[in-house]
Amino acid sequence: MYSKKKQKELYERSKDFLTDKVTLSAANVDALREAIVYHEWRYYVLNEPVVSDFEYDQLYKKLEALETAHPKLVTPDSPTQRVSNDLTADFPTVAHLIPMLSLDNSYNAEDLKDFDQRIHELAMLEEGADVEYVVEPKFDGGSIALVYEDDRLVRGATRGNGTQGDEITHNMRALRSIPLKAAFSEHGIKKVELRGEAIIRLDNFKRINAKREKEEKSVFANPRNAATGALRMKDPSETASRGLEAFIYQLGYAEDAAGNEILKNIPTHNEGIEMLASLGFKVPVIERKLCKNIQEVTDFCMEWQDKREGYDYEIDGMVVKVNRLEIQEKCGYTSHHPRWAIAFKFKAKQATTKLLDVEFQVGKIGQVTPVAKLEPVALAGVTVSSVSLHNEDFIQSKDLHLGDTVLVERAGDVIPYIVKALPELRDGSEVKIEYPTHCPSCKTELVQPEGEAAWRCENYACEAQTLRRLIHHVSKDAMNIDGFGEKYILRFNELGWLDTVADIYRLDYTKISELEGFGQRSADNLEAAIDTAKKNGIARLLYSFSIPHIGRSVSKKVAAEVEDIRDLKTWTAEQLTDLSDIGPKVANELIDFFKKQKNLDLLDELEQLGVNLKRLDSEMKQEAITDGVFSGKTILFTGKLQLMSRTDAKARAVAAGAKPISAVSGNLNILVVGEKPGSKLKKANELGTVEVMTEAEFLEKINI
Repeated sequence: MYSKKKQKELYERSKDFLTDKVTLSAANVDALREAIVYHEWRYYVLNEPVVSDFEYDQLYKKLEALETAHPKLVTPDSPTQRVSNDLTADFPTVAHLIPMLSLDNSYNAEDLKDFDQRIHELAMLEEGADVEYVVEPKFDGGSIALVYEDDRLVRGATRGNGTQGDEITHNMRALRSIPLKAAFSEHGIKKVELRGEAIIRLDNFKRINAKREKEEKSVFANPRNAATGALRMKDPSETASRGLEAFIYQLGYAEDAAGNEILKNIPTHNEGIEMLASLGFKVPVIERKLCKNIQEVTDFCMEWQDKREGYDYEIDGMVVKVNRLEIQEKCGYTSHHPRWAIAFKFKAKQATTKLLDVEFQVGKIGQVTPVAKLEPVALAGVTVSSVSLHNEDFIQSKDLHLGDTVLVERAGDVIPYIVKALPELRDGSEVKIEYPTHCPSCKTELVQPEGEAAWRCENYACEAQTLRRLIHHVSKDAMNIDGFGEKYILRFNELGWLDTVADIYRLDYTKISELEGFGQRSADNLEAAIDTAKKNGIARLLYSFSIPHIGRSVSKKVAAEVEDIRDLKTWTAEQLTDLSDIGPKVANELIDFFKKQKNLDLLDELEQLGVNLKRLDSEMKQEAITDGVFSGKTILFTGKLQLMSRTDAKARAVAAGAKPISAVSGNLNILVVGEKPGSKLKKANELGTVEVMTEAEFLEKINI
């Protein structure tokens, strides 16, 4: 429908309208309409939007405002005069019993108050009188219309252009959340049309994308794309395989045996939804609320904006509806939306922007991480300008180029993430990203350890690594030196005062007090914080050394086993792997660290500077259970457990006196196997000394 050149032109034109580079006027109304129609095509036909919902809404509102100010500019084919079209030629077209309109949008509490005021005016209600509203999720999937006649499902359709939609009955019958038969006749209803949304649970979405990635197929940008695509599958079994679920949120139309419209016999929207629930339909329950006034509505919307990340489904807002149908009738409709309903839209989680540059940063253990520098873009309430690209494989799998337009998302509304590039918007000026072959800091040739995606600089003296290790050492999770952040590390390093971990504990506080921006009080506070850190236990100290694969959990486990951190220089790999959650790779990293004389010398130097190397009482391991069914025995779980999680299984084993370990060896007593146990079961059988049991047998042994 659109050439690459035309798509790029329309995308850039949209950005100009959004950033007000183009002044709205009668002269450019056609250009704005053309841009909006293009984005509708990208969204509803291709399911591949290149702007966020918020950006589209802003373009639409600009056109509405322009046409309101100049009524003569309105044309029959304007996007404001119809509901967006998603019709395709692949399915028969059917007419809805009544139009499926869009919703007007709001973005803050003031918009909701204005909406409430309009309801009072339209329904001619007394000022200050409370209006009941129902608030429910605005599911981010594919809209559907279901028709039941004589209690049986006779038709399913997409939303289409609001008046007509694609007929997808066979696909709707494949969804187990949609009843094939429902007792509408018990309520005097012969024919009814329901409105709903077909969506995919987030856990299913992750599973689908993981499978597609494994099959080297393009992944879906979001659950909505996966859901809308599934609605139009030729094979209903493929639709069902995506795990689509249908939430029903509206009784659209109902008539009795004589053909009379009887929806008004159900006095409220909420009662209609409760009736649907009683007939076996999936409806919003805990996420739906009947509110007595607009303040309750606002509070509920804000509550869900804060907790949407913990919800099982993707939602991009909440829908607010007048509860009483008689008030709905008084408010009426525009050609675009019902006046008695509005969508409260959450802050955008996705947006498009430009990939300007890539910086390669060296981490504390030498890993080189590419970081994308973006044209700043507002996303979920913050401005994003930098995004980690993880590793070379990530760049290649996303086919990223400098100058690309990219779709960015804040995963969990916290971590920015590039979903994909938009190659259809390239103009030929984009440049392939070249991954460095040598360390950006010290120019040492990079290596890629077997089984790892990251490239590393193995020069331990690399300046960038040294600085990152120092920053990590003083951080909250490591030695927790209060107030000693990255800014101080970099400044003291530039002054030549800080090159090694030991230098932290012999700083000259008199010199520090004389620095601009410090003073005696700041120097005293820093000295007190460092003195406090010297008393830390050896778990924090071990973690602070930036040993590869040695996290906080492993550090705590190891600390519980030794009196002095230097005792680890005599430990073997077998002793370490006998500890729970420590495998051969972790064990080898610890052994490698403690066999190097320079590290042992560092520990001695730290002790002379007053740093504690002994285990604290609080780090001592708990007394083992001696009267449990597995007391004195080691245990290992392998394969996919069906009756409990791996964490739960280990906790139960410990409660029964067992000691979980992470590898099959001569020290292993019990192996509990789930599905597909793999090589660990084979090795245990070869040893001949390991007792092998199923999950059920394990639970029976501990009397559960």
